[in-house]
Amino acid sequence: MLLSFSTWWASMEVISKIYWMVAIPFTLLFMFQLVMTFVAGGVDHDLDVHTDHVDVGHADFNLLTIKNLIAFFAIFGWTGIACIEGGLGTGLSVFISVFCGSVMMVVMAAIHYFMSKLADSGTLEMKNAIGKTGEVYLTIPARKTGSGKLQVKVQSSVRTLDAMTDELEDIKTGSIVEVVDLIGENILMVRRSR
Repeated sequence: MLLSFSTWWASMEVISKIYWMVAIPFTLLFMFQLVMTFVAGGVDHDLDVHTDHVDVGHADFNLLTIKNLIAFFAIFGWTGIACIEGGLGTGLSVFISVFCGSVMMVVMAAIHYFMSKLADSGTLEMKNAIGKTGEVYLTIPARKTGSGKLQVKVQSSVRTLDAMTDELEDIKTGSIVEVVDLIGENILMVRRSR
């Protein structure tokens, strides 16, 4: 078996040897990375090297990361092997393998970018409560003479927040109210739900 491998390796062109020497180790690294993502929940964040990125909103579109480079070289190697075995010339094989590797880098960067946009920061945005209905937890005094407490579902969790009203009567505990505005940065303006 070793003799047949040596014969096979010796009969190969230099470009085929290069493609094989790139494809095998980078495929193993890619598979290790994939397993670690499922087992450890994506511990690869510490390994990313953010050397080239385009700032888009709050998340970065990171093209050159270790993860993306490993994917580039794995796809580059296997595409090159397929092209050479398919009878294509060296120049065309290199062009196609670089193109396919680059497409893989862009696809992986896009997946990471869009997945990061799905993550919730957990920071409460009070304006997201406007238009929601909730239940009065502590009586809300009439005519903005003081604040009470309101329990309302905001950003997928029920929160107890300060609330005021400009209605003529107090809104008692247990009443259902609607959030109509925001006073300052952290007090909700409410009215009885209609």
